[in-house]
Amino acid sequence: MSTVRPASRASAPFDIDHPKLGPLRELPGSWIGTGFNLIARPDFQNQKPFFLEINSTIEDLQFTIIGGGIPNRGSEQGDINVHGLHYLQKVADGLTHGALHIETGVWIHVPETTDPKDPPTVVRQSTIPHGNSLLAQSTFLKEVDGGPVIDAVDTFPFTDATIPGLNTPAQDIITDPAYVGPYLNSALPETGLPAGLNAQATIRNPSLALLASIKDQNITHTTVIQISTTAAQGSTGILNIPFVVRNANALQMDAIFWIETVQPTDGAPFLQLQYVQRVILDFPPKPGAPIIHWPHISVATLVKQ
Repeated sequence: MSTVRPASRASAPFDIDHPKLGPLRELPGSWIGTGFNLIARPDFQNQKPFFLEINSTIEDLQFTIIGGGIPNRGSEQGDINVHGLHYLQKVADGLTHGALHIETGVWIHVPETTDPKDPPTVVRQSTIPHGNSLLAQSTFLKEVDGGPVIDAVDTFPFTDATIPGLNTPAQDIITDPAYVGPYLNSALPETGLPAGLNAQATIRNPSLALLASIKDQNITHTTVIQISTTAAQGSTGILNIPFVVRNANALQMDAIFWIETVQPTDGAPFLQLQYVQRVILDFPPKPGAPIIHWPHISVATLVKQ
């Protein structure tokens, strides 16, 4: 048999391709766990502006490595090879086990480039069967010793002209009881969440569910990946079918992923994945009224199988 490498993009041994994934290198495999989902949804059928849906969640997240480099041809600089992963995300209600979300896509690691002049980045490309597709790029990548820093994320609707970052408080928070009453008076789901959570505090800040999940853990290393659909104006963003644009436009997505190495008191270390994700939804405003931005927040804590 010939010793010449095939002209097609044949896969290299795992220990060669694995490091080329950069901060994505620990993701290949199966991740299972639980989380929390909060979304304000239009309620046209009941002649109300919205209803607040709150779910505990069960999640199955699968990553499969794409064998071999993926060449991108350069005209202003030399060719580059990106390396990546297929993924499939399935989320179900923690109480009923009914399906809530399915998403497929790829993550890719882009090496440093000279034109444009950018450091190494990661990119998430997603397709969601509601009629949405997105491309988000990393805005922050970091490896740290120890556990994650998980800041608050606010679920309350707001009217800021410029949408603030994921962990930056909005300036013009809606305070009208007709809008925020469900946030202040709803209960947490009956199952699937860490014990001892305060309902109103967790509904306002779902990151509390993440912190409760790792309260007694010894996390020795964390890879931090922060992404946004606004990372590179003109080349990242969300596309929606016309129905979604008119009724509940998905405007922006921001997320932080923490890939954690957990050292138990007895036994070998294991890998854990936590994330917080915010999608901004805009319903059609009333005549003369400002556009209200509705944060759709998802958090989860998953263990690699």
